[in-house]
Amino acid sequence: MKIWIPLLAALAIAAPPQAESADPRVAQVKVMTDGVVRRVDAASARLTLRHGPIANLDMPAMTMVFRVRPPELMKGLKVGDTVKFHAENINDVLTVTAIRPAQ
Repeated sequence: MKIWIPLLAALAIAAPPQAESADPRVAQVKVMTDGVVRRVDAASARLTLRHGPIANLDMPAMTMVFRVRPPELMKGLKVGDTVKFHAENINDVLTVTAIRPAQ
């Protein structure tokens, strides 16, 4: 038993339990925002969403147009759908990179 205590202490110091990723995209993937589809423009891969605050973009609730990448994410979406989505600022263009129906 006495051998395990120093070993566990050494492991706790050597390996933090929840190390943060150096890649900021990894942390952003977890941020999903509530929204309602207001317009679907499949031809130009744009989606108008009324949304709550977008934490990872430090943006308040509003209605706005987003680019959608990849455009296939828009399949099956229709006006009035309640969704959860993830948006990123890609080259100064607000882009939805993940979207799913809200439960």
